[in-house]
Parts: sequence; C-alpha cells; structure tokens
Amino acid sequence: MSNEKTDTNAVNPELVKEIMPDMPDLTKLYDLSDFFKVMGDSTRIRLLWALEEADLCVNDLAALLDMTKSAVSHQLKILRTAKLVKALKQGKNVYYSLTDGHVKTILKMALDHVNE
Repeated sequence: MSNEKTDTNAVNPELVKEIMPDMPDLTKLYDLSDFFKVMGDSTRIRLLWALEEADLCVNDLAALLDMTKSAVSHQLKILRTAKLVKALKQGKNVYYSLTDGHVKTILKMALDHVNE
C-alpha cells in the first residue's frame, strides 16, 4: 500500500487497511488536540477540579486557589470557550460548573493514570 502524500510503503498493508476505517476524521483529531491543549494547563486543571466539587463563583474560586479574580476570570473564559464549564447567573453572582459528567470522568481517569 503506497501513500503518495508521504511516499511511504506500509510494512503491514493488510493491518493498515483494517485500521484505516477506525481512524477519526482529521478535523476531530485537531479538535481533540485543542482539547488537550486547554487541559494541559495546571491552573485550568485546578479550576476544573474545584468545580468538580461544587458550583463556585469567581470570588470563591479566587480565594480557594489563591489567585486574583482577574486571573480566574481569564482562565474561566478559556474553559467556557472550550465548553468545559458553563455559567449560571444567580443574583449578582455568576456561578460556574462543569459542563457535563464527561469532564469529571476525564479528570478522574487522568488522576488514576498519574497515580499508577
């Protein structure tokens, strides 16, 4: 099996042919890469971990993580853009929470992996 784009020949062409249909679309892989870039920041991981415990406002997150409100807000904007957290206005405060259970699952699985 020849690949004209990279000018390589597969050593196991039958295996390559078998795996090829299971490969995600390239656009999805770029999205996955972007996801891991967002998750690759320790401050954002700390924010996500805190939000895994409870819905919190910027003031509470800043106090919990010993950060400025401005820094917390900046990171929350990135997490919202990545659809990892959502916001709900309650009175004068905006409370943040994880978008869904997938985020919590990913965090827990990653921690389990690190703890092995």
